Amino acid sequence: MKVISTNISEVLIVEPKVFGDDRGFFFESFNQQDFNDAVGQDVQFVQDNHSRSAKGVLRGLHYQIQQPQGKLVRVVRGAVFDVAVDLRKSSATFGQWVGAELSEDNHRQLWVPAGFAHGFMVLSESAEFLYKTSDYYAPEFERCIIWNDPDIGINWPIDDEPQLSGKDQQGLSLNDAEVFS
Repeated sequence: MKVISTNISEVLIVEPKVFGDDRGFFFESFNQQDFNDAVGQDVQFVQDNHSRSAKGVLRGLHYQIQQPQGKLVRVVRGAVFDVAVDLRKSSATFGQWVGAELSEDNHRQLWVPAGFAHGFMVLSESAEFLYKTSDYYAPEFERCIIWNDPDIGINWPIDDEPQLSGKDQQGLSLNDAEVFS
Protein backbone atom coordinates (compact mmCIF):
# COMPACT_ATOMS: atom_id res chain seq x y z
CA MET A 1 0.00 0.00 0.00
CA LYS A 2 1.23 3.44 -0.95
CA VAL A 3 0.02 6.48 1.02
CA ILE A 4 -0.02 9.83 -0.77
CA SER A 5 -0.18 13.06 1.20
CA THR A 6 -2.58 15.85 0.25
CA ASN A 7 -2.67 19.57 1.01
CA ILE A 8 -4.48 18.72 4.24
CA SER A 9 -2.19 16.39 6.15
CA GLU A 10 -4.93 14.28 7.73
CA VAL A 11 -6.64 13.52 4.40
CA LEU A 12 -4.75 10.75 2.61
CA ILE A 13 -4.92 9.00 -0.74
CA VAL A 14 -4.39 5.27 -0.30
CA GLU A 15 -3.15 3.40 -3.34
CA PRO A 16 -3.09 -0.40 -3.08
CA LYS A 17 -0.48 -2.55 -4.75
CA VAL A 18 -2.29 -4.11 -7.71
CA PHE A 19 -1.16 -7.42 -9.18
CA GLY A 20 -2.42 -7.83 -12.72
CA ASP A 21 -1.96 -9.93 -15.82
CA ASP A 22 -3.97 -10.87 -18.89
CA ARG A 23 -6.49 -12.71 -16.66
CA GLY A 24 -7.37 -9.64 -14.55
CA PHE A 25 -6.06 -8.26 -11.29
CA PHE A 26 -5.89 -8.76 -7.53
CA PHE A 27 -5.31 -6.31 -4.70
CA GLU A 28 -5.83 -6.18 -0.98
CA SER A 29 -8.46 -3.44 -0.58
CA PHE A 30 -8.15 -3.15 3.20
CA ASN A 31 -5.77 -4.26 5.93
CA GLN A 32 -6.55 -2.91 9.43
CA GLN A 33 -2.96 -2.88 10.70
CA ASP A 34 -1.50 -1.27 7.56
CA PHE A 35 -4.28 1.33 7.51
CA ASN A 36 -3.83 2.25 11.17
CA ASP A 37 -0.07 2.56 10.63
CA ALA A 38 -0.68 4.81 7.61
CA VAL A 39 -3.04 7.21 9.40
CA GLY A 40 -1.17 7.10 12.71
CA GLN A 41 -4.17 6.15 14.82
CA ASP A 42 -6.34 3.19 15.71
CA VAL A 43 -9.42 3.53 13.50
CA GLN A 44 -12.15 0.94 13.92
CA PHE A 45 -14.73 0.75 11.16
CA VAL A 46 -18.29 -0.18 12.12
CA GLN A 47 -20.28 0.13 8.91
CA ASP A 48 -19.79 -0.44 5.17
CA ASN A 49 -21.96 1.43 2.63
CA HIS A 50 -22.47 0.99 -1.11
CA SER A 51 -24.14 3.50 -3.44
CA ARG A 52 -24.73 3.71 -7.16
CA SER A 53 -25.24 7.01 -8.95
CA ALA A 54 -25.64 8.25 -12.51
CA LYS A 55 -23.37 10.68 -14.36
CA GLY A 56 -23.66 14.23 -13.07
CA VAL A 57 -25.01 13.26 -9.66
CA LEU A 58 -23.35 15.16 -6.84
CA ARG A 59 -23.76 13.84 -3.30
CA GLY A 60 -22.70 16.05 -0.41
CA LEU A 61 -21.18 17.83 1.30
CA HIS A 62 -22.25 15.60 4.23
CA TYR A 63 -21.08 15.19 7.81
CA GLN A 64 -22.44 14.30 11.26
CA ILE A 65 -22.04 17.00 13.92
CA GLN A 66 -22.28 14.35 16.65
CA GLN A 67 -21.04 10.79 16.15
CA PRO A 68 -18.71 12.16 13.44
CA GLN A 69 -17.66 9.58 10.89
CA GLY A 70 -14.24 8.99 9.43
CA LYS A 71 -14.70 7.50 5.96
CA LEU A 72 -12.47 5.35 3.79
CA VAL A 73 -13.99 5.68 0.32
CA ARG A 74 -13.39 3.98 -3.03
CA VAL A 75 -15.00 3.34 -6.41
CA VAL A 76 -15.50 -0.17 -7.78
CA ARG A 77 -17.24 0.81 -11.02
CA GLY A 78 -16.85 4.09 -12.90
CA ALA A 79 -15.18 7.27 -11.71
CA VAL A 80 -15.91 10.13 -9.31
CA PHE A 81 -14.35 13.38 -8.18
CA ASP A 82 -14.20 13.00 -4.40
CA VAL A 83 -13.89 15.92 -1.96
CA ALA A 84 -13.14 16.43 1.74
CA VAL A 85 -13.63 19.82 3.46
CA ASP A 86 -12.05 20.60 6.84
CA LEU A 87 -14.77 21.68 9.30
CA ARG A 88 -12.57 21.85 12.41
CA LYS A 89 -12.67 25.51 13.50
CA SER A 90 -9.40 25.15 15.45
CA SER A 91 -7.54 23.74 12.42
CA ALA A 92 -5.11 25.78 10.33
CA THR A 93 -6.87 24.30 7.26
CA PHE A 94 -10.45 25.12 8.37
CA GLY A 95 -12.67 25.65 5.31
CA GLN A 96 -10.09 24.24 2.88
CA TRP A 97 -10.77 21.30 0.61
CA VAL A 98 -8.96 18.41 -1.04
CA GLY A 99 -10.19 16.63 -4.15
CA ALA A 100 -9.10 13.47 -5.93
CA GLU A 101 -10.36 11.34 -8.79
CA LEU A 102 -11.22 7.83 -7.63
CA SER A 103 -11.96 5.20 -10.24
CA GLU A 104 -12.21 1.52 -10.98
CA ASP A 105 -9.01 1.91 -12.99
CA ASN A 106 -6.77 3.73 -10.47
CA HIS A 107 -8.09 1.73 -7.43
CA ARG A 108 -7.35 4.74 -5.21
CA GLN A 109 -9.09 5.29 -1.91
CA LEU A 110 -9.47 8.50 0.08
CA TRP A 111 -9.29 8.67 3.87
CA VAL A 112 -11.64 11.42 5.08
CA PRO A 113 -11.20 11.77 8.87
CA ALA A 114 -13.94 12.70 11.32
CA GLY A 115 -14.36 16.46 11.42
CA PHE A 116 -14.57 16.79 7.63
CA ALA A 117 -17.50 17.14 5.24
CA HIS A 118 -17.48 14.72 2.34
CA GLY A 119 -18.97 14.74 -1.13
CA PHE A 120 -18.45 13.34 -4.61
CA MET A 121 -19.54 13.90 -8.17
CA VAL A 122 -19.95 11.11 -10.72
CA LEU A 123 -17.77 11.57 -13.81
CA SER A 124 -18.58 8.34 -15.66
CA GLU A 125 -21.96 7.12 -17.01
CA SER A 126 -22.54 5.65 -13.56
CA ALA A 127 -20.43 4.84 -10.51
CA GLU A 128 -20.56 2.40 -7.66
CA PHE A 129 -19.08 3.87 -4.53
CA LEU A 130 -18.05 1.93 -1.39
CA TYR A 131 -17.12 3.40 1.95
CA LYS A 132 -16.28 2.28 5.44
CA THR A 133 -17.32 4.49 8.36
CA SER A 134 -15.83 4.81 11.82
CA ASP A 135 -19.22 5.49 13.45
CA TYR A 136 -22.80 4.56 12.71
CA TYR A 137 -25.13 6.65 10.58
CA ALA A 138 -27.15 8.98 12.81
CA PRO A 139 -29.65 10.95 10.68
CA GLU A 140 -30.53 13.29 13.54
CA PHE A 141 -26.94 14.57 13.52
CA GLU A 142 -26.47 14.67 9.74
CA ARG A 143 -25.67 18.09 8.30
CA CYS A 144 -25.02 19.34 4.77
CA ILE A 145 -22.99 22.20 3.36
CA ILE A 146 -23.99 23.44 -0.08
CA TRP A 147 -21.80 22.02 -2.84
CA ASN A 148 -20.99 25.38 -4.44
CA ASP A 149 -20.27 27.53 -1.38
CA PRO A 150 -18.05 30.36 -2.72
CA ASP A 151 -16.20 30.61 0.61
CA ILE A 152 -14.96 27.05 0.15
CA GLY A 153 -14.49 27.38 -3.62
CA ILE A 154 -14.41 23.72 -4.68
CA ASN A 155 -13.31 23.41 -8.29
CA TRP A 156 -15.78 20.71 -9.35
CA PRO A 157 -15.01 19.31 -12.85
CA ILE A 158 -18.42 20.15 -14.31
CA ASP A 159 -19.93 22.26 -17.07
CA ASP A 160 -23.62 21.98 -16.14
CA GLU A 161 -25.56 22.06 -12.90
CA PRO A 162 -25.20 18.75 -11.05
CA GLN A 163 -28.09 16.49 -10.09
CA LEU A 164 -28.77 16.99 -6.37
CA SER A 165 -31.11 15.42 -3.86
CA GLY A 166 -33.63 17.67 -2.15
CA LYS A 167 -31.56 17.45 1.02
CA ASP A 168 -28.39 18.50 -0.79
CA GLN A 169 -30.18 21.43 -2.45
CA GLN A 170 -30.93 22.73 1.05
CA GLY A 171 -27.28 22.63 2.18
CA LEU A 172 -26.05 25.59 4.21
CA SER A 173 -23.08 27.82 3.60
CA LEU A 174 -19.98 27.20 5.68
CA ASN A 175 -20.65 30.49 7.51
CA ASP A 176 -24.13 29.31 8.56
CA ALA A 177 -23.34 25.64 9.25
CA GLU A 178 -22.58 23.94 12.54
CA VAL A 179 -18.89 23.03 12.59
CA PHE A 180 -16.49 21.27 14.92
CA SER A 181 -14.49 23.18 17.54
